[in-house]
Amino acid sequence: MQRLMCGLVLLAVCLGLVQAGGLAAQPKPTAITNVEVFDATGAAPWHGTVVIREGRIVEAGPKVKPPRGARIIKGDGRALLPGLFDVHTHWSPRGTPSGLPEIAARYLAAGVTTVNDFHQPPEAFAPRREWLAGIPAPHVNFVARMSTPGGHGADWSDETTTKWVATPDSARRAVRELLPYGPDYIKVFTDGWRYGTSPEETSMNEETLTALAEEAHANGIRLLTHTVTAARGAQAARAGVDIIAHSLQDRALNAEDIAELVASGLSYAPTLAIYEPRRPGAPEPDMTNANARQRVWKYGIAEQNLRALFAAGVPVALGTDAGIGSLEHGEASLRELELLVAAGLSPTDALMAGTANSAAALGVLDDRGTIAPGKRADLILVEGRPWVSISDIRRISLVFVDGRLLHDAAKPAPLSPLAPPVRMAAALIDDFERADGRTALDTLPVTDLDFGAERSVITSARRPLLEGGHALSVGARMARKDMPVAGIVFPLSRGSVMPVDATAFAGVSLDLFGEGKYTLRLLTLSGYWEAEVSAGPGWQRLEVPFSAFAYSGGGARPAWTGRDLLQVGVMVSRPAGENAWFEIDNIGFYTAD
Repeated sequence: MQRLMCGLVLLAVCLGLVQAGGLAAQPKPTAITNVEVFDATGAAPWHGTVVIREGRIVEAGPKVKPPRGARIIKGDGRALLPGLFDVHTHWSPRGTPSGLPEIAARYLAAGVTTVNDFHQPPEAFAPRREWLAGIPAPHVNFVARMSTPGGHGADWSDETTTKWVATPDSARRAVRELLPYGPDYIKVFTDGWRYGTSPEETSMNEETLTALAEEAHANGIRLLTHTVTAARGAQAARAGVDIIAHSLQDRALNAEDIAELVASGLSYAPTLAIYEPRRPGAPEPDMTNANARQRVWKYGIAEQNLRALFAAGVPVALGTDAGIGSLEHGEASLRELELLVAAGLSPTDALMAGTANSAAALGVLDDRGTIAPGKRADLILVEGRPWVSISDIRRISLVFVDGRLLHDAAKPAPLSPLAPPVRMAAALIDDFERADGRTALDTLPVTDLDFGAERSVITSARRPLLEGGHALSVGARMARKDMPVAGIVFPLSRGSVMPVDATAFAGVSLDLFGEGKYTLRLLTLSGYWEAEVSAGPGWQRLEVPFSAFAYSGGGARPAWTGRDLLQVGVMVSRPAGENAWFEIDNIGFYTAD
């Protein structure tokens, strides 16, 4: 009887574990059977089965049998590969975040399961990570940006987006300033050469780049660079850069250049897709045009240097610069593979560039990039044999991220809502009482709205008022160019990622001091809206109804909704070279009554 009771107790405990999701209730494995596996380990493709459990590959091989009770996905002789990488992209359609789910879906449809985003201010890292966690998406790495004053990459926004450094000390300090944001990588704009078609911008000296690399590496962060000339490519190698994320294309590399790149151990992502002189479906280049001739010439040098570096043993990674110009997300990654083959790599070498090589370059090869037990189950199932014909990589059937099926070409899922979650707007944006430089909404104001190498210079500081409290004092020296602009922008959420619904309010209000004309600018998911205002020599309370704002985003005018606001800004335009000064207080939204 006692033995019977013990047995019943043990049975009850086991049943309880099953019901509670304990050890007896293991997640159901998935077995992908009857597939030709390109595992990116350097081995020849093999026919067999791959088993996934809890987001990881647990078995892979010709003799592997599906576990009992496994979910079976029949490969039917299709090809199974590791998910692709794209180490150089920009996720910023039209300057607003509304396209993020669409961009994510495009990468999944192209079999890209790990992506670097070079476009976001660090303030946007956390909210974008949160948003991406709730939608079907690849792994997205957020990359902090650094350049030189007057350098490429520093020609838009301010240092809330791209840090400007010119000495070893400032470089080390800038890296440390970024650490609280948790950047996955850092991109450094080291090279100001503009391909011979525009005036050269400033470049980073070797001492500064070396210090930057040392500080980043000391904190476990790898560096990618915008480097496009041979001499600065060698400099990047000496400085300790991990990935050159463009083609070197001002001249053919010599033996000394190649030796320095080989010795450094860096990887090379040539981004041929952004440089391709004639994209599929486009007309032939007009060779009577100097810029067209220059583009064709540079592309030939880019291919030549790629072949030379590859032959010397420099690892090639896959990057595209997608999101810049008309280069499409996802499609560009597949095109890059084709261009690598056209430049002289074999289809197998191109696939290695897009998988294991890119994983190694980013320091994640222990986690993903090959098909082997223990690796993350980021996988793509493809019709055909892309290691024989690289264009077969376009015939993607299924895409898995962390073992989850996120794309099925036969059953395309509807896109997630294009807009992120919306919250209600607060009445007060800022009264400038915080001493840490953040607004009442806990956001970081952005200055320097000019675009280009010639930029207006803006300073701002909290100023105590005689009657108590503080205001924001803004000074600007206008750039020496036509129609220079200066101003300050107040994000309504961190990084201007999550929009706010301001329909409970009638318009924008602020106290403004400084004689002259100004522009109030609203950024919404549909674009920019502007209203002209004036102020006198003393403090003036302004209330500007939403109905006074005109659409300035270009194209067809969308309907004003008031439900998708991202930023409120105050802009000033004065003649070239002149100074401007104004003060702001109590900026926010007002109600009709």
